[in-house]
Amino acid sequence: MNEEQSGGGTRSFRLHNNQIPARPLEPALYLVATPIGNLGDITLRALETLAGADVLACEDTRVTRVLLDRYGIQNKPYAYHEYNADEAGPRLLQALEAGRSVALVSDAGTPLVSDPGYRLAVQAIEAGYKVVPIPGASAPLAALVGSGLPNDAFFFAGFLPAKDKGRRDRLAELAGIPATLIFFESPHRIAATLAAAADVLGGERAGAVCRELTKTFEEFRRGTLSELAAFYDTVDNVKGEIVWLVGPPAERVAAEADVDVVLADLSGTMPTAKAATEAARLTGLPRKELYQRLLDMKERHG
Repeated sequence: MNEEQSGGGTRSFRLHNNQIPARPLEPALYLVATPIGNLGDITLRALETLAGADVLACEDTRVTRVLLDRYGIQNKPYAYHEYNADEAGPRLLQALEAGRSVALVSDAGTPLVSDPGYRLAVQAIEAGYKVVPIPGASAPLAALVGSGLPNDAFFFAGFLPAKDKGRRDRLAELAGIPATLIFFESPHRIAATLAAAADVLGGERAGAVCRELTKTFEEFRRGTLSELAAFYDTVDNVKGEIVWLVGPPAERVAAEADVDVVLADLSGTMPTAKAATEAARLTGLPRKELYQRLLDMKERHG
């Protein structure tokens, strides 16, 4: 990564058949958002940054090359991903130390959102280098605004654990958050995940599954969690990238005594952990708090 930018020093990008020079960049780590599907969603500032950076790092050079070719950018991309971070990361930091500009992109969307770029950004910040976000496309935000669910407060939770128990435990932890929950999920797990969500969070909660955002076969499917789980249980071979969301829980004002009654009733018919999970769904209170409360109740009453 010590050689000059490729392309004979040409720093420009093409827009509507016009080749536009890219202005020099000050030394910094630039975190550049790229399209999540439709290549037309790139910003002018992002194009100028990709064209003008001394070093361009990306997850997959083949994916990034498609974007660069679309806009006539001759900069050469270098791979930086979770498998080579120990080797490539220090080289990128050395470039920053040498006073060079480094642009980082993920395969799609905004870097650091569920990708290995977070590690590099933290290292750069700790070393005292300037970090500059270049905002743009974001799958979680695109899904949120298109879902029809409340967007005054939201919580991005990334991917749930792959195993059913871990998935259900995490959902129980998130059950009482008074905000729309946003998740990523793989196509082959979406049916099982929605079934677990309907069970843990309550089938009546509103949800949405957003598939192939900004692409040709973009799809928004909205309904209750029970309805969504039932639909995807019948669909074979789901394809495409998925963002799914759950609306906030219904507001519940639970008095202390009422919570104790709910816990006592539930613990009489099910194990402590399951009773705490169900109580969290019914009251909107954190499962961890209810679990400890139930243990305290049992200790007090022998």
